[in-house]
Amino acid sequence: MTFKAEYIWIDGTEPTAKLRSKTKIIAGEGLALDALPIWGFDGSSTNQAKGHASDRVLKPVFVCPDPIRGGNDVLVLCEVLNTDMTPHESNTRAALAEVATKYAAQESIFGIEQEYTFFEGTRPLGFPVNGFPAPQGGYYCGVGADEIHGRPIVEAHLENCLKAGLGISGINAEVMPGQWEFQVGPLSPLEVSDQLWIARWLLYRTAEDFNVSATLDPKPVKGDWNGAGAHTNFSTKAMREGYDAIITACESLGQGSKPLDHVKNYGAGIDERLTGLHETAPWDEYSYGVSDRGASVRIPWQVEQDQKGYIEDRRPNANVDPYVVTRLIVDTCCEALEKAGQV
Repeated sequence: MTFKAEYIWIDGTEPTAKLRSKTKIIAGEGLALDALPIWGFDGSSTNQAKGHASDRVLKPVFVCPDPIRGGNDVLVLCEVLNTDMTPHESNTRAALAEVATKYAAQESIFGIEQEYTFFEGTRPLGFPVNGFPAPQGGYYCGVGADEIHGRPIVEAHLENCLKAGLGISGINAEVMPGQWEFQVGPLSPLEVSDQLWIARWLLYRTAEDFNVSATLDPKPVKGDWNGAGAHTNFSTKAMREGYDAIITACESLGQGSKPLDHVKNYGAGIDERLTGLHETAPWDEYSYGVSDRGASVRIPWQVEQDQKGYIEDRRPNANVDPYVVTRLIVDTCCEALEKAGQV
């Protein structure tokens, strides 16, 4: 028996990496990660090698059922390695794995809200051929053909994610026409990052069948329109048990150079989105507050009421690398919590 394995990896395109994939026919049953072989590709075509030494290695790290092909076929997320089996410089997963292991005892959990925008040709889905639609306001979580555009694609993507066994936890229409969101988590740092990358691949692949493209551009339409983010919800065991740890985590994200260290790695074009308008804080100012969507980090009102829970970093762009954002938050917050004895 043979099955199709779609090997998926993150390339070296800058400033925002792209997803690549190709199909391998393998003898066997399909879902055993340790039974999937390493593979190779032409790194000179993905901004990951020079032509004179172009071979790069694909190492499977996550496997799930392929909801599009069905049967025993699988999707295989891979890390990119050099031919000496060391992580390639574009491999951001390896650095996250080290940090996640270092602070594993704190039991970090993430939920990432992935916003995105559908485009039909050169215009957002739902925008008239000439001009603009009505101002934003009624589109968020809306219903009706006058306000909602792309729902069949969104529903198909949701079904594909569920069939793949991903930890997707919800969907909703967003503030701009043609703009949507899905949420992945709560999951551990590596799990949420791996599964978000697969969910992104499924988003692009599902939209293909509708002749529509999906973009993670953080500001797909200039002017008085909301951008697209990847709000990142985070907690540790201590944060889920007490409010002091919540405050320690919020304070740690604002210490010294941390705000800019994080923001510069939260996705290309972040200054276009984090303007202080459209439910954002300015990119160069750090703040946190209860129920404040204009703050860098929001403490949900229920968390303050319960005196435990999680925080939401509202700064990451839609195009952020989840391996990078989870690594930065774990490294910053867990170090601070450890020093404060709140573990």
